Amino acid sequence: MARNLNALVLVLLAVATALHGSAAQTRHVVGDTTGWTIPSGGAATYVTWAATKTFAVGDTLVFNFSTGQHDVAKVTKSDFDGCNGKSALLTITNGPASVTLNETGEQYYICTFGSHCSLGQKLAINVSKASKSPSPASAPQPSGSSSPKTSPIPSPTPTPTPAPTAKSPSSAPVTYTVGDTLGWTVPKNGPAAFKTWASGKTFKVGDILVFNYQLNQHNVDEVTKEKFDSCNLTSPLATYTTPPVRVTLKKSGTHYFICGFPEHCPGGQKLAINVTGSGGSTATPPSTATPPSSATSPPPSSPRNPSSPSPTGAATSPPPQNSSAASFGAVGLFATLLSIAAALFY
Repeated sequence: MARNLNALVLVLLAVATALHGSAAQTRHVVGDTTGWTIPSGGAATYVTWAATKTFAVGDTLVFNFSTGQHDVAKVTKSDFDGCNGKSALLTITNGPASVTLNETGEQYYICTFGSHCSLGQKLAINVSKASKSPSPASAPQPSGSSSPKTSPIPSPTPTPTPAPTAKSPSSAPVTYTVGDTLGWTVPKNGPAAFKTWASGKTFKVGDILVFNYQLNQHNVDEVTKEKFDSCNLTSPLATYTTPPVRVTLKKSGTHYFICGFPEHCPGGQKLAINVTGSGGSTATPPSTATPPSSATSPPPSSPRNPSSPSPTGAATSPPPQNSSAASFGAVGLFATLLSIAAALFY
């Protein structure tokens, strides 16, 4: 009887250790219900999401997106800051994509489609070491008594790794890419294109406008209201010629921009914005903007298909929900070991 009880204790300890190891691995769905997309709140969306999570080696990131609409590229910090996906460490093109965290430290992910990264589709996380499973207690030695005493099984309490602290972006300026994926060009629907783009935004002193266009195909002239209304190309307040042009908004009031190439302004390549007091926004600005690939016409509505192949074994198609504690495999292991224990006991 004593030997059977000791065997039961050992089996239960093995089951507890197996279940704890399974529970230590977590599946994180990036952005939760937002998914992996261009967030309406800018880069702050994924900063806020990551700030509430603890990432450890062995955990999995799940990027939910439609194949052909986005991708996932693991990059260095400098490429993350510059939204450069040309030298990615890893690129996954099929969604949903699953990435297993296999190293500690800072890790960086972006979408390489067009200006998606510069519009906020980027994620930085800090990965800590996986928590170690506690050592099982020593099995009690059998005694001469028919009812041996056994030591209680201690409940393992892993030390949680503190979540990374999100940097407050409240005082940071916002970078706006003029026209977003359209870029700075002659729009098909005339002046309404840039008017519509500006209508939903709040511009403040310190914010930055980025004009993306091909060299020698366009330029950027800042002009007065009268010259803006009449598309007068003479004597602009400032002229910028080398793309991408970055204009920092240094004073409040209405600012007017046109293209100084003949017929471009009358064709609708003109932008008027209203700038309010000193800056700040809840969005984290991207470091740079990616120039569009087209020359004089806006890019096609459907995004390009990335050429980087999916790495072998690096991605699977996971379910979109976060995993919680033990997997089905751990439950099966528990049932098997419990059956062995019952056989030994009886």
